[in-house]
Amino acid sequence: MKDIDGGPQLNTATVDEEVDVNAFQSWAYLQSFNEQTGAELTAFATTYLEPMGVYSDKYTALEEIPDGAIVAIADNPSNASRGLLLLQAAGLLTLTDDFDALGTTADIVENPKNLEFVEIDDTTGPRVLADVDLALISNSVALEGGLNVLEDSLYYEEVSEDTKNNINILVTQKENADDPNILKLAELYHSEEVQDYIAKEFGGTKVAVQKEISYLEE
Repeated sequence: MKDIDGGPQLNTATVDEEVDVNAFQSWAYLQSFNEQTGAELTAFATTYLEPMGVYSDKYTALEEIPDGAIVAIADNPSNASRGLLLLQAAGLLTLTDDFDALGTTADIVENPKNLEFVEIDDTTGPRVLADVDLALISNSVALEGGLNVLEDSLYYEEVSEDTKNNINILVTQKENADDPNILKLAELYHSEEVQDYIAKEFGGTKVAVQKEISYLEE
């Protein structure tokens, strides 16, 4: 087992066969990496969804959100579009029918609450809660800030067609994707012992997803 800092570095190490398998990225991240680099890394198992949440220090329910509320949104495209989809799922706005991973606030077609958006470095989400009405915060950042998405958010992602691109995966080199020894890792990951450890270590916020890779490809 190796601990390598940084997603691109970890994927590069996998391409270069310094490691056989990595476990850190979402399906969307892998697709982007392969497209940008020409790599052929392959997902062979799903692991979990880390739900993004809608957080507030001022309100305790979506119904309380006032007209003109200020929303902190990530300044990077992937998490910004993900946050907008979350707000749509929460019933706070409507996006264009062709909204995708590059979507922005310009793609909002209905905004009944007249939400106003301010961009932030998404790693600072918990620290800006006092300055905004709502903040869209990824689970890893929320955990670092002492927040539990299942308990502290007003609304959070669930596994669905809209969030499947955010499901995390186990990844290996293309030629190893059918290796029985590699595939054994998927079985071990979803074992009761490992799942109990993850639930305890992360407060139940890493929602286990055990689906065929074809589910993500559809």
